Amino acid sequence: MVKIRHAASGDIRDLGFVPPAGTPVGAEVLDLGRLRSRASHRLLAVPQRPAFHHLLTLSRGILRHTVDFTSYTLEPGMWMWVRPGQVQQWGQLADLDGTLILFQPEFLDPDTVATARPDDPHAPVVYEPVGDDRDRLTESIGHLAHAFTAPGRLPLDVRQAVLRHLLAVLLLRLTHLDAVPGQPAPEPNHTFARFRDAVERDFTRTRRLEDYARALGYSTRTLSRATQAAAGINAKDYIDRRTILEARRLLAHSDNSAAQIAARLGFTSATNFNKYFHQRTGSTPIGFRTAVHSDYQP
Repeated sequence: MVKIRHAASGDIRDLGFVPPAGTPVGAEVLDLGRLRSRASHRLLAVPQRPAFHHLLTLSRGILRHTVDFTSYTLEPGMWMWVRPGQVQQWGQLADLDGTLILFQPEFLDPDTVATARPDDPHAPVVYEPVGDDRDRLTESIGHLAHAFTAPGRLPLDVRQAVLRHLLAVLLLRLTHLDAVPGQPAPEPNHTFARFRDAVERDFTRTRRLEDYARALGYSTRTLSRATQAAAGINAKDYIDRRTILEARRLLAHSDNSAAQIAARLGFTSATNFNKYFHQRTGSTPIGFRTAVHSDYQP
């Protein structure tokens, strides 16, 4: 179950997680029919930023769903994963069948978090398993859904542990679709992982690569090499990309002024923010907002 939190005037509408009564805290499994009965299309169509994970797969129909200004088409057998902090906008849910898993970040055990990396803000949104991988994922979600809807006489804490283990199996299968059989999954780039986490934490405080290098104990060259290898761009561009993404979110999904957004992102003035945004996108902040709002008109 979700609960809409009306943030301060002008902010993106946040979604908080509220578990149904009598169910384990931190996760819910429901079909799309139940989702439609709980929330109108008008409510779901409003851009929202959930504070918890959405993992969806379809068994019938085609869904067009927008996540952070990119439109995705989901067909039966495919999976869509919207992570906390990403801004999503649902498409039409009529005539669709499928299963939606909602879970809070803290629901997962530490080993699953370390291996599946569910908090990676740049991980894929859509997954397309084929063959045996597709069959195994279908089997996994079937077990998970059955454990949630028909728990038998298990105590609530045991039921929660069962769901946590079954969800871990599903996520590990999903995040290792490209693994080579018989070979261990490649170790993540430790330097980049530390840099990525630092940027996610501090991009509103500083956009200087030198500050991150000093805080992490690396040279700027080392950070750029690691980021180029992992993300295909240099480290400074990575910082800028994260800053621009948040700026776009706030411009598109709030009515905050450019000056207010500049302050939230750590700019000293609206003028500096406008210049930064224009240099990296080719558009002014207000021009971007106007274009996005025109696209959202019915």
